Amino acid sequence: MSLGEIERRTTVVSTCVLFGGPSPEHDVSILTGLQVCRVLASGGHDVAALYWTKSGDWHMVAPELEAEAFLNGVPAESRAVSLATGIGNGFADRRALGRLRNLHFDVAVNCCHGGPGEDGRLQSVLDLAGVKYTGPTARSAALGMDKLAFGGVLAAAGIPTLPRFALLENGPVPDFPTPWLVKPRYGGSSIGICVVDGIETALSLLDSSPHLRSGAVVEPYLPDSIDLNISVRGHGSPALSEIERPVRDSSAEFYTYEDKYLSGGGLTGAPRELPAILAPDIEERVRHYALAVASLVQVRGVARIDYLLDGNQLWVNEINTIPGAMSLYLWRASAVTHEALLDDMLEEAVKYPSYAAATSGADGLALRTAGAIAKKLA
Repeated sequence: MSLGEIERRTTVVSTCVLFGGPSPEHDVSILTGLQVCRVLASGGHDVAALYWTKSGDWHMVAPELEAEAFLNGVPAESRAVSLATGIGNGFADRRALGRLRNLHFDVAVNCCHGGPGEDGRLQSVLDLAGVKYTGPTARSAALGMDKLAFGGVLAAAGIPTLPRFALLENGPVPDFPTPWLVKPRYGGSSIGICVVDGIETALSLLDSSPHLRSGAVVEPYLPDSIDLNISVRGHGSPALSEIERPVRDSSAEFYTYEDKYLSGGGLTGAPRELPAILAPDIEERVRHYALAVASLVQVRGVARIDYLLDGNQLWVNEINTIPGAMSLYLWRASAVTHEALLDDMLEEAVKYPSYAAATSGADGLALRTAGAIAKKLA
């Protein structure tokens, strides 16, 4: 049965929506989180909302807040929350006299874009705390966020992707013609991307751009290429949305953050062609590679895969394992409801937790035969 045929589920699951975070995509994450809160509440779910501040603190906030409430940081009438590892811990509400009361919910819906919310760090803490959550596992999140590693995995699997070099002082100089695109190795949403005319200009950005200091990559710049996006659902039989062709500003060198999130009233209202009008063979390749990428990355929840198309040449550009607005808008053309997509993610998180400790083989034999530690240091 296709995803478009799935009826809205009636099972009520207690959920906690996580959004914000110390990331350049902080604001967009808030918008995604508030949208998800609305959809879950409309579907009959008991919804709590946890806001992750730019400084890394957690606060419980009202799930019905509007975006303006976060303009000055933590909204009024919020409560400080802590996050601790150790099975049975997780999030706790700090009460009077320093006492903690654990927050009990079935699933955390991770809406944290970019930075530690999407690169595996938050996922690792939730795993160690025994918190079930939607979206990528720690391993998949780390791979999806690392543009160099992701490109290498695609190339090794025979999936077409543009050549990509790590930008390093005294490192190898790319062997493809200029101009080049310089991108944050661990960033997203087109933030920090620059078009450069050679290696000297590229290297100068390592110090001047705050988005490139943790790592940068260089790849060919294709001024005549167009962007294509498709969303994939990983739970059960993988399903694909319609293909989108975002419409970029005619004066822009590439599809920018402003194009995605600030034009047309935000991401869901940004100019786009949906479904994209494509030649049948190109559409077939987009769908084929999307399923291949989903399998390689072990997509969990709903992800978005981005392509570049130049003439008849198609390249997989990157994967967004926690996409803006959770890619809900991409499924509208397939008559798939927002509620059905999120309910599917909740079901996956409950039935198939992201992590289970494995201690097989730790049977004490190495300890019994070890002898004195001092002898090992001699």
